[in-house]
Amino acid sequence: MTPSTGQPARQAPGFAETVALIAALMGLTALAIDTMLPALPAIGASYGLTDANELQLVVYAYMIGFGIAQVIYGPLSDVYGRRPLVIVGLVILIVGAIISALAADFNHLLIARVLQGVGAAAARVIAVSIVRDRYAGRDMARVMSFTMMVFMIVPVLAPTFGGLLLALAGWRSIFATMAALSVAVGLWFFIRMPETLHPEFRRALSVRSILDAARICVTNRAAVGYSLAIGVLFAMLMGFIGSAEQILGSDGYRLGSLFPLAFASVAITGGIAAFVNSRLVRTWGMHRLSHGSHIIHVGLTAAFFIAAHLWDGLPPLWLFIALMVLMQFFFSIAISNYNALALDPLGEVAGTASSLIGAFTTIIGTVGGALIGQAFNGTVAPLSAGYLAASAMTLLIVIWTERGRLFQPHHQSMAPAVAE
Repeated sequence: MTPSTGQPARQAPGFAETVALIAALMGLTALAIDTMLPALPAIGASYGLTDANELQLVVYAYMIGFGIAQVIYGPLSDVYGRRPLVIVGLVILIVGAIISALAADFNHLLIARVLQGVGAAAARVIAVSIVRDRYAGRDMARVMSFTMMVFMIVPVLAPTFGGLLLALAGWRSIFATMAALSVAVGLWFFIRMPETLHPEFRRALSVRSILDAARICVTNRAAVGYSLAIGVLFAMLMGFIGSAEQILGSDGYRLGSLFPLAFASVAITGGIAAFVNSRLVRTWGMHRLSHGSHIIHVGLTAAFFIAAHLWDGLPPLWLFIALMVLMQFFFSIAISNYNALALDPLGEVAGTASSLIGAFTTIIGTVGGALIGQAFNGTVAPLSAGYLAASAMTLLIVIWTERGRLFQPHHQSMAPAVAE
């Protein structure tokens, strides 16, 4: 029975359904970006745009809404609970997608994209809070591994899906499909997921309570350290994504139409690694698995740096792809566990924590990735230098976070969680 209504408590979904539902929520945020990428030229032609760079605003407008809203949803979900905020966010996402599909001019489309980003932020931030509410330690790492697997696979498949919709029904159908998918996920969530916020962790709505929650986040060594580690590692990934088409498609290796295949061979590795991590983390533990993977990753980035300079910036394609696949594999294992380790000690303020961590890592990753990507000079030398610097810097951050004691857990969770 729920104490407030006297009605029977809603039955929580099991482990497998929880993973699927959380993955669906997080996948919506990736779909909202990647499905429309193939449609940018068609959007420009539809609105009569002459400057192709203006089309980038379709992506940036979404990210503006997404970034700002992350900081809002977390604290509010600690006050009002997870369910209402997720539902509100999905409604905003649906409205934004519908307006995008019907937008009469480019400015209206940009406003609608901001709205989509604001809505999608709820699914991204609060989904992580729900995981932390229900699980702790290695079980939480397993859920995060499975959801990150989906989150990493979606960007590989989404452009192809968007291109198919574009060919069949035009670019507006992409946004209409996004609205329909959001409705489906929203109904699933509404029917199956109960409120997960522990009653004792519900906070009063006040500036002081929000500041207190933020203080708990920023004064926890593990949370700060692993959040910074995630941000720096994310910068490395964003550096590759930002320059991938130039490196593989049009300039460096000049693969042309084979670029999506080469890019997918690297991107899909993240999903495989997340699955492997989910199978190993309960036996090996988050610390041993993430720290060991990160040390291997540093070694691989050093090999990448050396190879880039031995071949004057362009090592053989097979070697480049092989190194990228290996680096992506160990990167994915490390960052999946770092996400869990950053949130693990913050159970009593999981909503605020996930929003602050999400906003912080997004900003660090975007700025750092832009620095790496903008250094592109026709070779992979700048990318290799960025990879080595970011990976080594992150390892130093982790060593600081753990006070020099790698591989051994010694941070305690601040809250109980339900284990399936």
